[in-house]
Amino acid sequence: MAKKKGSVIYKCSNCGYSQPAWLGRCPNCGEWNTLEECIEDPGAANVLRNADGTAKKAKPVPMATVSVQDIPRLSTGNTEFDRVLGCDKTQQGGATLRSAILIGGEPGIGKSTLLLQTAAQVLASAKGRVLYVSGEESASQIKGRAVRLGLNVDRMEILCTMRLEDILDALDSLNPLMVIVDSIQTVYSAEAGIVPGTVSQLKYCGNELIAWVKERDSVLFMTAHVTKDGNIAGPKSLEHMVDTVISFERSTDEVRFLRALKNRFGSIDELGIFEMSEKGLSCVSDPSTLFLTRRTGGCPAGVACVPVFEGSRVFMVEIQALTVPAKAAVNRVYSDKVDSARVSRVAAVLEKRAGIAFSDQDIYINVAGGARLTESAIDAALAAALYSARADLPLPDKTAVVGELSLAGEVRPVTKLKQRIKAAKELGYTTTVAPSGEEGAVAAENIKELVKALFT
Repeated sequence: MAKKKGSVIYKCSNCGYSQPAWLGRCPNCGEWNTLEECIEDPGAANVLRNADGTAKKAKPVPMATVSVQDIPRLSTGNTEFDRVLGCDKTQQGGATLRSAILIGGEPGIGKSTLLLQTAAQVLASAKGRVLYVSGEESASQIKGRAVRLGLNVDRMEILCTMRLEDILDALDSLNPLMVIVDSIQTVYSAEAGIVPGTVSQLKYCGNELIAWVKERDSVLFMTAHVTKDGNIAGPKSLEHMVDTVISFERSTDEVRFLRALKNRFGSIDELGIFEMSEKGLSCVSDPSTLFLTRRTGGCPAGVACVPVFEGSRVFMVEIQALTVPAKAAVNRVYSDKVDSARVSRVAAVLEKRAGIAFSDQDIYINVAGGARLTESAIDAALAAALYSARADLPLPDKTAVVGELSLAGEVRPVTKLKQRIKAAKELGYTTTVAPSGEEGAVAAENIKELVKALFT
């Protein structure tokens, strides 16, 4: 049976005397029927008190009296990881002190490797101590991984346990700058039961660890298991409690994407790109090579390139489309990197406004490099790829397409259009078809002008 957080006591409403059992008369003041049942707070000893011994209560203050402070950041030594964690006003990236960070990803994707490399970088900078708490692997396994990766982690403290009380004792004694808990689903406390991974365990253990780091200049990293759908396992309240939620995604066997789903101290638009090798995770120096196919000949039918923004960077991404006669009475859309509803909507606009039929076709959409595209700026390129695949007409070489497509067939402007056109030109694209009104691009106001500019 789970142990209660607080114990029941009986307190006199007249003099404040308390005892564990009920009595009709208070032994201290002699009053009758004044003992009332209440719950004793085990943390009451740590509450700040006034001179008269009464507990200090939290009181509201005017917002005008609140000052904004820049909280220091801890650099991970990895530029891609720092970019995803966020930057301050001086453009210094990294994890904010007194913050809790939750990293989720499928098994074997590299969560432990990334955090072990980060720990080695923090130790090399001699900024503070690092505590690695492992509930899944032994100390020998972790040391073996560090040796294979060529990391010097001899000064790192390691604790192999699943008990929350042992972890909190180690934190209080070491006071580390960086804490790694691998993983939070393995931690349990007798206060919430004895089975790890339950809803109550995740809430209680997560709250205790976050409360510890909020009172000290430390950073807490917690890895998390994911379900078969790719979502972090456990209650959603765990993601609400932490400051940053990071998703680790796999593109190919070597390429990994790091993306922030929630970040109280930075943007969620940044994308970190890594390559997994025998030496661990390394930053990809030229991300554009991942999303473009190097060809010796011309561009085949069904391929269109679009400049997309991921945070502060522009990538050229190749969208590939294929249409074949439907094998059933109802056509289907096969697309995992672009929302299938977006693909169906663009195909419907082409059929209505450009006069090319897709209702009898099965549609396949792929993105080179495995990047997931969500912004509306890819609509025009998606329409160009679909039209090219359906008509079996390739786009002109070194041509990029960008723009949002409305249901009326209009090609609408998108954010940071000038930077997109400039980035496409710097990457060797001589022509960019974009909404009208932008210098250096071929104007297209609607879907018919887009088709005319590309396929005439």
